[in-house]
Amino acid sequence: MLMICDAEKPVAVGGVMGGLGSSITDDTVNVLLEVAYFDRNSIRKTSRKLGLATEASYRFERGVDIENLQRASDRAAELIVELAGGQLDDFVDVYPNRLTVPVVVSNDISRAVRRLTDLDVPVNECVRILTGLGIASEKQDDGSRRFTAPTWRHDIVIEEDLVEEVARHAGYENIASELPPAFEAGEYQASEARKKLLRQKLADIGFDEAISYSFIDTKFDGQYEPVPAIVDEKLDDKFVTLRDSVIEAAVRMRPTLLPGLLDSIRFNLNHQRRDLKLFEIGKVFANSAGANPLPAEREVFGLAITGGELLQKHLEPQRALDFYDAKGAVEAALEAVGFPSVEFRAAEIEHLRPGQSAGVYIDGGMIGSVGRLNEAISASYKFRAPVFVAEIDIEAVLARNTAGVFYHPLPKYPSVVRDVSFIVGRDTTFDTVRDAVVDQGSDICRNIGFVDIFEGKGVADGKRSLTVRFEYRSDERTLIEEEVADAHGRILETLGNTLGIVPRG
Repeated sequence: MLMICDAEKPVAVGGVMGGLGSSITDDTVNVLLEVAYFDRNSIRKTSRKLGLATEASYRFERGVDIENLQRASDRAAELIVELAGGQLDDFVDVYPNRLTVPVVVSNDISRAVRRLTDLDVPVNECVRILTGLGIASEKQDDGSRRFTAPTWRHDIVIEEDLVEEVARHAGYENIASELPPAFEAGEYQASEARKKLLRQKLADIGFDEAISYSFIDTKFDGQYEPVPAIVDEKLDDKFVTLRDSVIEAAVRMRPTLLPGLLDSIRFNLNHQRRDLKLFEIGKVFANSAGANPLPAEREVFGLAITGGELLQKHLEPQRALDFYDAKGAVEAALEAVGFPSVEFRAAEIEHLRPGQSAGVYIDGGMIGSVGRLNEAISASYKFRAPVFVAEIDIEAVLARNTAGVFYHPLPKYPSVVRDVSFIVGRDTTFDTVRDAVVDQGSDICRNIGFVDIFEGKGVADGKRSLTVRFEYRSDERTLIEEEVADAHGRILETLGNTLGIVPRG
């Protein structure tokens, strides 16, 4: 705010409002004519702060021509003498720092016009239009042009301002209704298209997308194991902390999506929604090593499910959601972005229940985890039903090339299916069984699939019943019962010898 003062008191708010002491009355004899130049940004702030919108502020906010002030002063004084009489005194020019006129350099003004508006205006025509507006043009040795705007044009600062003037005179009506594509910025990335497929796939299987705050409480430090490669364990201060938080106590930039998803689960449970399937795609953050590093950030995909599975046209859940629903959702999501083959290995994850957790792998590299939320965290949220969560480094997934799509003709001959239930230990997984069968190398065993797993009545403590489906088929003929029985018997024998498991019953 600028105040104009005499030796004793203020006389005016510069560029906004004059005072009573500087006003003209019937007794005025001597007049000091001031022709001033004020910074337009300062005048605008002053006017808004004081709530004074005057003719002066309106004029100065829009800028005046500093080089035309003396001419305006001379003309005003001439009119006063002509109309009211009097005698002119000397003109005092206080102009300590001359205004620097902005210079805009354009390598090719015609190309810039074409890029931004799709109008084809030759260089000579562009120069003619701008020269007519008082914008001087000077060609440089390297072929570029320097455009110097007149002092009354405060709006000519960058090349796009020149393009606007050319387009205005060439005719806005000649600009096509659809702008040309931008090749330098704003392009739709291939990864976005793949993420759109992921979102659509999860929506198709009953998930709702959640959007959570990027700030969480420090109490979650150490509770959750982030996706690999986001947190540098060698650092003493692993996480990003905000100096000023907009949310009370939420001063940590989230290293995981799970607190936000679990808050959404709790909110919905408190509002009597028991059957929930949520997912989120968002950034996670952590500190990185270096002299003055920027925080590391990764885009990850998380999901959380609880309650029962609601089938179409049914009001009551048909069954409770379990680990395999979360695992299947992860498989479906990754398949949607081009990775139909995903490996799950038993793993100890900080926030997951032992025995019901697994690491997710692609091409031998761990990209995330899936499993049941452990008892401690579930108790802190007061969850009564099991909650299953997963978190995947989607950025690492999208950085890999998608698996190729190949055509295989439908089989000409029928297949024979055998479902077998095995009594296995808790540490024996389906992957272990499948790998043993693959190593056995049967020519006609074309597929080994997981069917079900059971613990409870009829199964000893520490054991569980694992049901596996074996599919037998030949590409040359219809298999007879003896061939299937022989191959099936060899597979069962291999499983008994290598893993020590036998069919149940």
